Amino acid sequence: MGIKAVLIDFDGTLANTNGIVIRSFQHTYRTFQGREEDEAVIKQTFGEPLRTTMIRVFGAEYEDEAVEVYRSFQMNRFEAAIEPFPGMDELVKQLKAKGYQLALVTSRVRESAVRGLRKFGLDGYFDVITTVDELMKHKPDPECINVTLEKLGTPAEEAVMLGDTRFDILCAQNAGIPSVLVDWSVMPEEERRQVRADFLAKTPDEILKWITDR
Repeated sequence: MGIKAVLIDFDGTLANTNGIVIRSFQHTYRTFQGREEDEAVIKQTFGEPLRTTMIRVFGAEYEDEAVEVYRSFQMNRFEAAIEPFPGMDELVKQLKAKGYQLALVTSRVRESAVRGLRKFGLDGYFDVITTVDELMKHKPDPECINVTLEKLGTPAEEAVMLGDTRFDILCAQNAGIPSVLVDWSVMPEEERRQVRADFLAKTPDEILKWITDR
């Protein structure tokens, strides 16, 4: 049967947004707590919806204000601070040229996800973009994948998810589709072993080969 649809996470998988995400969180910590947080602690939130993190860290009563502080800091710095991980933009183009359906499945809001794709020249390559602002539940719940596959008209057995966090891999497992974990993930080694992705890819070329061989 083979793979027909490739679902790709944005932050940490397609795009290197690590630096701007950490800077945005540190700005928010300074604003609300007068301090900076250990980067390792911030990295543990990667892949989690922003509002979920803000409620846990700063409290539900500050949710909206914390989100606004974070996003306002990031807004005018976003495009200048991000780049595709080496070879990932070419992977997207190669997959499209080979006839695969492509979907972006991200915990980022649509406005910034589209801005990122536009900067990379990839905004015309994705058949579907599924973002956090159109969902009731979030990764690792499989809703984002289920919604995406419904939009594509593709069954789960013909799809794969590319991600960099436990949220992505567990989401794929919960949706019943195979998963690829990218080796440039900041996820600790022990956590990588625990989530048990179907394939650990060291390069985009390895991703392409793994998909086309299936």
